Amino acid sequence: MSANITRSANFVALMSDPIKHECGLAFIRLRKSFSYYQQQYGTVLWGLNKLYLLMEKQHNRGQDGAGVAAVKLNVEPGYPFMHRLRSNAPQAIADIFQQIGKEIDELEKYHPNIKSHPGLMKGHVAFLGEVLLGHLRYGTQGKNKVEYCHPFINRDTIPARNLALAGNFNIVNSEELYALVGKEPNPTTRFSDLAAMIDLMHTFLCNEDEASPHQMDIIKVLKKTLPLLDGGFHVGGVTGDGTGFVFRDAHGIRPSYYYINDEVVVAASERAAIRTTFNVGENEVKELLPGQVLVVNPVGEIVIEQVLEPKERKACSFERIYFSRGSDEKIYRERIALGYNLSEQVLNAIDHDLKNTIFSFIPNTAETAFYGMLKGMEDYLNRIKAERILSWGKDYDDEKLKEMISRRIRVEKIAIKDVKMRTFITEDVNRNEMVQHVYDITYGTVRAGVDTLVVIDDSIVRGTTLKESIIRMLGRLKPKKIIVVSSSPQIRYPDCYGIDMSKMGDFIAFNAAVELLKEHGEEKFLTELFDKCKELRRSNLLHTENVVKQLYKKFTSDEISKKIAQLITPAGFDIPVQVIFQSIEDLHKSCPNNLGDWYFTGNYPTPGGNKVVNMAFINYMEGKNVRGY
Repeated sequence: MSANITRSANFVALMSDPIKHECGLAFIRLRKSFSYYQQQYGTVLWGLNKLYLLMEKQHNRGQDGAGVAAVKLNVEPGYPFMHRLRSNAPQAIADIFQQIGKEIDELEKYHPNIKSHPGLMKGHVAFLGEVLLGHLRYGTQGKNKVEYCHPFINRDTIPARNLALAGNFNIVNSEELYALVGKEPNPTTRFSDLAAMIDLMHTFLCNEDEASPHQMDIIKVLKKTLPLLDGGFHVGGVTGDGTGFVFRDAHGIRPSYYYINDEVVVAASERAAIRTTFNVGENEVKELLPGQVLVVNPVGEIVIEQVLEPKERKACSFERIYFSRGSDEKIYRERIALGYNLSEQVLNAIDHDLKNTIFSFIPNTAETAFYGMLKGMEDYLNRIKAERILSWGKDYDDEKLKEMISRRIRVEKIAIKDVKMRTFITEDVNRNEMVQHVYDITYGTVRAGVDTLVVIDDSIVRGTTLKESIIRMLGRLKPKKIIVVSSSPQIRYPDCYGIDMSKMGDFIAFNAAVELLKEHGEEKFLTELFDKCKELRRSNLLHTENVVKQLYKKFTSDEISKKIAQLITPAGFDIPVQVIFQSIEDLHKSCPNNLGDWYFTGNYPTPGGNKVVNMAFINYMEGKNVRGY
C-alpha cells in the first residue's frame, strides 16, 4: 500500500488506505471497412468511440495515466501507419480523446464534409486505424511520468517489425530478460517491466521476420517470449503490419475477456466493460483462458491458441473483492457472498444482540459486501422470529405478535462523503486531521454507550487511515463498541503480479505478528529468519520457499486480529475496538473461480513470488524502504 496518498488529484478518505492496483486494457480490431461503419452507424469514428467507452468503463483501473495506439492497414509505403498518444493528465482518457477530437475539428474547418468520406478520414486522422490499443495505468513501478504510460512502441523501418504493447501485469525477472537479449535498459524506463518485455519480444519478432520475410508468425514469437516471463500478465499488442494479439499468463492471475462478432474483435480487462460498451449478453463475452493467445492477422483471420501449458488456476481474488466493477453479475454475487459468510462471526462478536447493534459500511466499495452481511443478519433474525412465535403456542396477543414481526436489522448511513480535500494538505499531522472530515458523521444515529457499531470494509492493509482518522471519527458517536469487519482475510504478504503492495512493513498483519513476537520475548526469531533469507540469497535460492510463512505460524489468526485491533486503536481512545477478518475458507467459498490468495496465504503461483516476499523481508530487516523487486 502506497503511503503517498497525495498522489491522486483529490484526497479521499477510505476505511483502509487506497490500494494502488490493476491497470486496464482495451483492444479493438475492426473487421469491416470504415465505409461500413459510416453506413451502419452514421459515423466513421465508430471504432474510436467504442475505444473511448471501453476505456472509460474501466477508468477505476488506472488513475496515473492512459494511452492509445492505432495501426492502419494497407497503408502505401512512405506514409505513417502506427500512431501513439499518451497522457498523465488528471483526466487522462478525456485528455487523449480531446486531442484526437481537436485534430478532427481542425480538418473540418478546411473540409466541412470530410466525415462523409471514410477514405479521406483514414488518410488524414492519425488515430483512425483498424487496430486500436488502449491502456489505463495505475503505476506499480517507475515514476508517475508520461514516459511510463502504455503503450510502449519499438520502431523499425520495416512495418512488420514495429511493435506496440500494453498490459495489466508485473514481471519480476526483468533483469534476466534484459540479459537474455543483451541490452542495457533505457535510463528513462529502466524500472518498467514493460520495457523489458517489449525489448525481449521485439528481438524475437525481428528474428522471426528476418527468417520469414512477409510471413512473420506472431504465435512463434509468443511461444518464445511467454515461457521466459515470471509474473501475472494480461497483455495486448499490435505489429506494424496490423497483426493484433492478446495473451494471458498460465495461471490466469490477471483477468482477460474478449468478444467477437462479424464487425469487431474486442478484448478488455473486465467483462462488464465489454458488455456495456457493445450491449451484449454475459455469455457472449468469453474469458481468455490461462496460457491462451488471441490473434487477429492482417486479413482479419482469428486464431485462439494455447501457447503456455495451463497451470493451476490462480486468478486474483482481489479482483472480486475490490478491483473489478461490481456491475458484473458474477462479481456482484461473489461480493454478496463475502459479506454473507462473515455474518456468523459478526453475530458472535455482538453476542447475537441485534437490538442494540447498528450496521453500516465505509467506503462505498464495501457496499455490496455490506448487503451480503445484512442478508446474513436478516436470515438469523427471521429464524429467531419463527422460533419465538412457534414457542408461544396460543399464548400471544396482537400487540405481542406485531412487535415481534416488526423487528428489523438496524441500518444507518453512518458516514457521508462531504468534501474533497486537495493535495496541498501534505503534513501528516494535518492530513490525518483533515481526512476525518472527508466523511461527515450522521449524528443521532447511535445511542451513546448502548449501541455497538459494526462497519464493514473491503480490506485492511496498513491500518493507518483507520487509526489516525476513521476510528476517531466513529468515536464521535460514542458507541458502546466499534467492530471493524474486513471482507478480505488478513493481508500478510507482498504482491508482485500487478498490485502495489511490495513492502513488508506496510502490512498491519505483519506488524502485529512482530509485536506479538516482542511481547513473547522472541524477537531473535526475526534474526533467524533474516539469516535464512540471506543464506538463500547467497545461494541464489530465494525463489525456492517463502520464509516469512514461519513467522505467522507462531500465532493464530485470532491472536493477530486482536493485536491489529490494538494497533489501530488511537492512544487514549476509551471505546473498545474489535477487528473481524474473512477466513480463507469462506473467501474460496465466495469466489470459487478466483483462488489466487497469495496476499493472505503466501502461496505464490510462480517462483518469483517467493523471491519477492523474501527480498521484502530482507529489506525490512535492513531498514530499506524499497520495493521487493
